[in-house]
Amino acid sequence: MVTSSATDAPHAGRRHPWRSPLLRDHGIVLVALALATVLALSTDTFLTTANLANLLDQAAIPGLLTCGATLCLVTGVFDLSMSAVLALSAVVAVAATRTLGIPAGALAGLTTGVLVGALNGLIVTRLRVHSFIGTLALSIVHRGLALIATGGAIIYPGTGQAAALQTLAGPLLPGGVTASAMLFPLVALLCSLLLAGTVLGRRLYAVGGNAEAARLSGIRINLVRTVALALSGGCAALAGLVLAARGGSAQAGMAPLMELTAIAAAVIGGTSVLGGEGTIWRALAGVAVLTLIGNGFNLLGWNTTYEQVVQGLLVLAAVGADQALRRPS
Repeated sequence: MVTSSATDAPHAGRRHPWRSPLLRDHGIVLVALALATVLALSTDTFLTTANLANLLDQAAIPGLLTCGATLCLVTGVFDLSMSAVLALSAVVAVAATRTLGIPAGALAGLTTGVLVGALNGLIVTRLRVHSFIGTLALSIVHRGLALIATGGAIIYPGTGQAAALQTLAGPLLPGGVTASAMLFPLVALLCSLLLAGTVLGRRLYAVGGNAEAARLSGIRINLVRTVALALSGGCAALAGLVLAARGGSAQAGMAPLMELTAIAAAVIGGTSVLGGEGTIWRALAGVAVLTLIGNGFNLLGWNTTYEQVVQGLLVLAAVGADQALRRPS
């Protein structure tokens, strides 16, 4: 009788090419490069200085949110309140500029984002509610607070402050590269260094990979999750400052559902929805893919209605690939 082990022996050491570490880690970069190449060959305007500067500027807000989303997903939690925290922080920042000035107003907005994110973490961990449901409910609360604070109206900075506020998102370098386009890679670098080179980063991975094992090793998992959500709130606040600076105003309805784009970019970039796996640089490649898709639809004159369909299919493909890579060979 021939045993199954004998028949399977020739295949025991075989590795599927699509499961190679190189393809898994750099596949999203190849996709981004392929999209860029296609657009460069299909249009005359893609490689112009103005369009490349515009791409960086377009990527700033989803990129900032994606940094926060990646930190949370690596830790094994979701943050569905990012766009609401963005709006609330922007409202606080613009309101504070009226009496405190632009620098203090920006600091007030950033502080609001971090504190609200920490509050999200405390509520989710203390009530033992799944972060998906908890932050979704809290997003309604936060946006409601922004609505109450503004009375449903658009708020503006004080007299003579609008121009100064808009410089936070205005051109900074030759070629039209804006301040927000420079802020985004700076924040991404700091988040990447945090994940890759600090004790906190190792604990974020440990909690996301196996929370019970992390707890038994002495890691305070509730504190780590709270810190992740606080950092996500800070990233959302920075995105809110950029958006408020672009428009010279703030309102409660800013950036609805933008957190879904951020989570999509992180997942497309290889961050696992199950936690414990992901990097900032791959998430940024996911941001690049989504930004290039949007830019391509505009440059080629395609109906942007189908853009969301393409993005949704990409997310499904990324999640499916993640599950396939986790299965034994």
